[in-house]
This record gives sequence, C-alpha cells and structure tokens, in this order.
Amino acid sequence: VQLVESGGGSVQSGGSLRLSCAASGYTVSTYCMAWFRQAPGKGREGVAIIDADGTTTYRVSVKGRFTISRDNAKNTLNLQMNNLKAEDTAMYYCAASGFGSCRQTTLDYRSWGQGTQVTVSS
Repeated sequence: VQLVESGGGSVQSGGSLRLSCAASGYTVSTYCMAWFRQAPGKGREGVAIIDADGTTTYRVSVKGRFTISRDNAKNTLNLQMNNLKAEDTAMYYCAASGFGSCRQTTLDYRSWGQGTQVTVSS
C-alpha cells in the first residue's frame, strides 16, 4: 500500500486548501480512511474519517469547515479545508485501514502517507 498526499501549502487565515491522497495497492472505497494531523510538539490527532459506507466523522474543531470525500474513479481521498485558522497549522497525513468503520485513533490504521504541510498565518 502506498499513499501519497499533495495539496498542502501556506495560506492566510480564512483561506482554503484542498488536500488529496493518491492510493496504490489499495482501493479507497473498500475500507475506511482518514486524515490526521500533527503540529510540532503535539501528538497525531484525527481530523476526519470516511467509513466504507460513506459515513463521515469530523473533529469538533473542524466540523462545518472541512469536508472529507473519496473519488473512486481516481482512487483518491480528499480533504477540502475552508475558513482555515492558525490552529489548523500542522502536517496532514492520509491513513488507510482494513476496517469498514474506524475511530479517531491511530491504532485503527495500518498504512500512512508521508504527510503534507499546511501553514495558516493570522
């Protein structure tokens, strides 16, 4: 399984970014997948999850601003991030599981991408 993230960058507060995760050796529609993030000096935290049946779950602090989705034709996982805030600054990781439904814990995921940096300036 290989996961490759893209789309990170630097934006001002209130701006938007769209992250993508291209999967190989893995079909994004089969199992649940998620986006995590890790800020310097902090642990990795779950941001958004999409289950195999399409059910989505979001971290409270991003609900209403972020949208997780899958593009089955392109076999990619996406994260649309709007109204970005300085506290969203972190390395963002794509994660793939072997389960149909997952939690916001790293224990549920077996494969990780290398990460893409998101920096939001206030």
